[in-house]
Amino acid sequence: MATPDRTPRWDEQLQRRLARGEETALGELYDQLAPMVHGLAGRVLADQAAAAQLTREIFAHVWEHPEDFDPAQGSLRSWLGALTHRRAVERLRARRAAEWTGGGGPGAAEEEIRTVATAARVQYVVDSLPQPLRETIAVTYYDGRTYQETARMLGISEQAAKQRMRLGLELLATELADERARQDEDGNR
Repeated sequence: MATPDRTPRWDEQLQRRLARGEETALGELYDQLAPMVHGLAGRVLADQAAAAQLTREIFAHVWEHPEDFDPAQGSLRSWLGALTHRRAVERLRARRAAEWTGGGGPGAAEEEIRTVATAARVQYVVDSLPQPLRETIAVTYYDGRTYQETARMLGISEQAAKQRMRLGLELLATELADERARQDEDGNR
């Protein structure tokens, strides 16, 4: 709830507009976050048609249940990312269960699902980092560069490259630990 000395965040305002049934709010939300939702779904499902279908379902859910989002728990972007990730993994599990004919057993399929889901979640978190951190991680890890090479490529000091990497990895580790805690909590319900 907004206090007199605090302006409501964009996502809180948008939630209220959705709750009032403002179609323009759904369009605004879609324009802002559909690429993220579709990209995350696509990385988990490795199927663009399935990702497009899931994207439509996610936004339909938001339209029908705007009260499910709790601004006190984080941003609308984070909530949509977690919802998309959870539903995409559920869909992947169902697809793998339907495809399973004994080759490797359900344990192997579950391990594959965990690997794909974790990789997609890591990419989502990296994509959500501030541009300087994201750029440093991309150059260092994805391109296989040293701190020295990264610093030269980005035109920053080696110390700055190390600090950006450290902060980016700390944020990534925190987000993944929080995600694991949410999964454990959901599993205990």
